Amino acid sequence: MGRRNRVWVVEAAIAAAVALASSNLQGQQPTHYEPTLASTHYEPTLASLDRHPVPQWFSDAKLGIFVVWGAYSVPGWAPLAHPDHDFTSEEFIRNNPYAEWYYNMMRIPGSPTEAYHREHYGAHYDYYDFTKVFDKQIEKWDPEAWAGIFHDTGAEYIVLTAKFHDGFALWPSKIANPTLPADEQHATRDIVGELAEAVRKKDIRMGIYYSGGYDWTFNAGPITKKEDYETVKPQTAAYGAYADAQLRELIARYKPSELWNDIDWPKSGRPLEDMAYYYNTVPDGVIDDRFGVAHSDFTTPEYSTLSQISAKKWEECRGLGASFGYNRAEGEAQTIAPDKLIYLLADIVSKNGNLLLDVGPEADGTIPEVQMERLRALGTWLKQNGESIYGTRPWVRAEGKTAEGIPVRFTAKDGFLYAIVMGKPGGRSISIEGLRAPAGSEISLLGGGKLAWSQEGASVKANLPASLPGEYAWVLKMKLPE
Repeated sequence: MGRRNRVWVVEAAIAAAVALASSNLQGQQPTHYEPTLASTHYEPTLASLDRHPVPQWFSDAKLGIFVVWGAYSVPGWAPLAHPDHDFTSEEFIRNNPYAEWYYNMMRIPGSPTEAYHREHYGAHYDYYDFTKVFDKQIEKWDPEAWAGIFHDTGAEYIVLTAKFHDGFALWPSKIANPTLPADEQHATRDIVGELAEAVRKKDIRMGIYYSGGYDWTFNAGPITKKEDYETVKPQTAAYGAYADAQLRELIARYKPSELWNDIDWPKSGRPLEDMAYYYNTVPDGVIDDRFGVAHSDFTTPEYSTLSQISAKKWEECRGLGASFGYNRAEGEAQTIAPDKLIYLLADIVSKNGNLLLDVGPEADGTIPEVQMERLRALGTWLKQNGESIYGTRPWVRAEGKTAEGIPVRFTAKDGFLYAIVMGKPGGRSISIEGLRAPAGSEISLLGGGKLAWSQEGASVKANLPASLPGEYAWVLKMKLPE
């Protein structure tokens, strides 16, 4: 472990490495940007950065896929004892359900993960030896297969963990990590580049996650209590220069459409300069709200939704289970049900949000079948009902209900209102309360054709076909009320 505490970085050497990386670009790049954004030059000030508008593609996209994958996918385990996401509670910290936090958890004496690691690998097995196993396993990985899965799910963009808190990179970074041996610094395959190329062939945008706030090769921790969330953030000049350099390398090489930093940015770093560099390189890119500065294109609630429409764009991130990374302990009971997943998407979109839905692949790139079942169900639903999701905007209110008490979510687009009924009606008709349709307008059921309807007081009542198309949620389309 001593080798990971010998932190020495020379800023001049890092700058040289960045220049070398930029001169050897091989990343697959988008060729077109939204024209209204491409002509603006940004300076590293909040006033300048705040002039960056949220690009239309991001407002239209609604669904992204988060891929949390790395050396932690080899052990692929976390306890199921505390599935809630109350991050500051001692119970959560000790029983963290996030399998990607394995390295932190295995070093907490008496924790379930420490016991698991001791039983399966031995008390003295070094976490970074998992990187060699991961490199062997990723020989089986097929990025084209992933791209096909994400396309069929209906995703418009993806976000990949280029570097998680453990410091292990998924691209051949030329920015040397001074705390790790050369063969433990990054994957042998250019996972970021190969995936970017594959998804862009499917017209899916590529985004990148980077852990700027934690790097356990610079400040090992572990985090054992809530106060440690702050004290374990590396703040040395060496780390600030390293993080800035790696981020700029990722931007120059891969030109990601979404820049998703996590936790914070080192106080010794230059986040405003990094943001300006990003916007000037990727004019229609978007930046999240976890850089620790007062600028972002969107907010990022985690395993949490909003109760009302937000004027600012937001994106909920969550796993299909309680973990982002692969957790072999999770199964059907721990995975969100298909109907609840679809209702979640409808709720988020109705309130001006996107859903960044995580998959946690196994070390060899296999997406567990229990997760695949959810992706297939979501993709099937979107093929029939995507008109009510993609390209929509919030209506004057997000929520409603039927006379039976079934929740309804509203979206709007091109002069039409979509009422997404989040449950199966009990009869051959449905009444949506507090809704008035324009006289003489047509009401249709997506996937099912025109419906006979009537205005009954403050409710719209529509007759339904004997057999409803599809499963889980049904969408009524009508002209926007005047």
